[in-house]
Amino acid sequence: MAIRTGSQGEWVSINNNGLELRSWWSFKNTRANDIESISLTKRVYIVLPEVFELNSWVRSVADRLAAQGIPALAIPLFARLAPDLDLSYKASDLAQGRRHKDAATTAQILSDVSVAITWLEQRCPQATIDVVGFCFGGHAALLAATLPKVRRSFDFYGAGVSTMRSGGGPPSLELLPQVSGVLTCICGAADPLIPSDHRSAIQERLSAVDPGGERLRYVEMPGADHGFMCEERSNFDPEASAQGWRLLVEE
Repeated sequence: MAIRTGSQGEWVSINNNGLELRSWWSFKNTRANDIESISLTKRVYIVLPEVFELNSWVRSVADRLAAQGIPALAIPLFARLAPDLDLSYKASDLAQGRRHKDAATTAQILSDVSVAITWLEQRCPQATIDVVGFCFGGHAALLAATLPKVRRSFDFYGAGVSTMRSGGGPPSLELLPQVSGVLTCICGAADPLIPSDHRSAIQERLSAVDPGGERLRYVEMPGADHGFMCEERSNFDPEASAQGWRLLVEE
């Protein structure tokens, strides 16, 4: 799969009780480039960003999914405090993004994802809803997996799920019994933000709730560091990224 595609999308505004979610809607491809065909699509994605919000890389993830025939909606996670945030991968931007992450709550995340689901249902009424998130968005994707309308959710290197929950409360892993669909947690074996004891805790909790591993799955990428999916990061791992993309596009 090519690393980049041409732009497949456009900015849209989604209203959540007066809060505007400035989102990136990717749908333009040879199989679904008009309203009628989009309404007939069978699968759509919600893309949840890193702390860098809807920057060019996250938008490119949605574009790449659309290029594969899967429309995708990338939504912000910090719309309440920084509605137009678009950060690079330099240290000062990381610090800024982390400040916004610390202010986010689980209730806000689930509210915004729920509104995004409703927005997609109006445009793609026959489609199943899948979610993918990276870094903080990966943690958010695990939270989103608890929503009953989410069919599949992919948590790429979502740090902290075994130790905390956004806005406070027990660790997010304690919510796993509420997941009715399929959740896949993907971690890099060399990720310092998800050390070995955290990875073990994730595997153990997934297995405890779903011993057969049919719905709650764990995938570990040997040698991969945090951010291995992102070509704009120094930690990009082409082999692990290719495997991650296979997970996303397979049925």
